[in-house]
Amino acid sequence: MPPRTIALPAAVALVIANMVGTGVFTSLGFQVPALPAVVPILSLWVVGGIVSLCGALCYAEVVAMRPRSGGEYHLLREAYHPLAGFLAGWISLVAGFAAPMALAAMAFGKYMTGLGCPYDGKLVATVVIVFIVAVHLAHLGVVEKVLGGLTLLKVGLILAFIAGALIAVDRRMVPEPGLTPKLADLKMVFSGSFAQSLVYVMYAYTGWNGAAYIASEVRDPQRNVPRALILGTVTVMALYVGLNAAILYRAPWSELSGKVEVALVAATVIFGERGGWWMGGLISLGLLSMIAGLTWAGSRVNQRIGQDFPGLSLLAKTNSQGAPHLAVLLQASLALIMLHTGSFDEVLNYVEALLLVCSILAVGAVIWLRIRDPDAPRPFRTPLYPFPPLIFIATSFWMLYELTQQRPVESLWGLVTIAVGLGVYGVSRR
Repeated sequence: MPPRTIALPAAVALVIANMVGTGVFTSLGFQVPALPAVVPILSLWVVGGIVSLCGALCYAEVVAMRPRSGGEYHLLREAYHPLAGFLAGWISLVAGFAAPMALAAMAFGKYMTGLGCPYDGKLVATVVIVFIVAVHLAHLGVVEKVLGGLTLLKVGLILAFIAGALIAVDRRMVPEPGLTPKLADLKMVFSGSFAQSLVYVMYAYTGWNGAAYIASEVRDPQRNVPRALILGTVTVMALYVGLNAAILYRAPWSELSGKVEVALVAATVIFGERGGWWMGGLISLGLLSMIAGLTWAGSRVNQRIGQDFPGLSLLAKTNSQGAPHLAVLLQASLALIMLHTGSFDEVLNYVEALLLVCSILAVGAVIWLRIRDPDAPRPFRTPLYPFPPLIFIATSFWMLYELTQQRPVESLWGLVTIAVGLGVYGVSRR
């Protein structure tokens, strides 16, 4: 068991770092064509925040009962069966962390290319992943300081964005038609396009469970892990709604539609060419904290799997600094493979379907454990139970249905991933 050295601020920083990254700076470009009105789009971010908070409350209860690192791998293993835990860990290894790392690196490369970087975007993304890996092979104190600094930078960036939108001169000559609320907006909220767009929003909120992955390293985890999950999620929800309102109000929608680097477009409109250049650079740096947070959390899942399965014990080995170096290197290698073999949109939809399945099972563990073991000590109890788990599960199933209908190929690859995980489980058991 690693020493419990992580304080509450660092745990909150990990949650924020895992959440605020690629999704919020890139997904708006995919939402504008499907929902061309401000009320449905902002409703997406409010709904996504509420659903994520429901999930965070449920995770807080289960983690407080069994405070150990591993995230869904640990929770599903304890609540259901070792096979369920292993498949969740396998999905976390392949999709839960490696794919978002690749996405964040892709976005970083695109932003840097847009800022005039003379090198290819994928080359820049590769260098970034290698740099973050080098940091995570150092002492945990170094990782904590780097992540904390990058997270503060990122939060400051979003607050500056929002403030700039409020005080900057409006550069648009003609108001966007989608800014005026209409009765038709309500119809959009209950449409299939809303559910499909919610996939992008929930990807942006992915990471609200970040503190659960390092519970073994957090001081007083039964108290601080639930606090970190809730504080981090609420903070990010407020930042997301404010940031997207600022972008929708100031940036021409025609220039946002279908683009990945929407924040750079909005920054140029709000702050001018020079100001946009600097803000784009800060956005790119802000993505680094997401890659750092994902590397930290994901490597601890891999390490926990190595501790439980002798056939994968190499993942549990640590270097002289106490870092699970082989777990870190494996995750980074998978991220680099995805970076050079998939497109942004394909990777995003592939990873989201798998993560939805794991999250549904982990949140459902609250209900299952209340039925199976009602008298077990619960240092934290989910408020308003059973509504939070039911809201989270119902919304997730709605998204999963729409996703499989719209993206059958990516969903099929998700099934292949699970099948391979079953094979690996059988081999590792023997």
